[in-house]
Amino acid sequence: MDVGTILDNADCVATYSKQFATKEDALAAQESLVAKARSIESEPCQISADLTQVGNAYQLDMSFVFSCQAETLIFQLGTR
Repeated sequence: MDVGTILDNADCVATYSKQFATKEDALAAQESLVAKARSIESEPCQISADLTQVGNAYQLDMSFVFSCQAETLIFQLGTR
């Protein structure tokens, strides 16, 4: 089987969503995830982040658009 039939670059977006007890914890996680994405990217990864307060917690939602599906897969596996 050809790798191109498995990784066809159709899905180059990774998302992350998690609630944190403190804003500092959420910002530390965001910084760590950005660093991880930057270490994987071959071309600049488009990163967006949204931090909102939900009750007493902080919701971090992030999106990472990589230039190829292999980078997306490596990132997703690295965050598990």
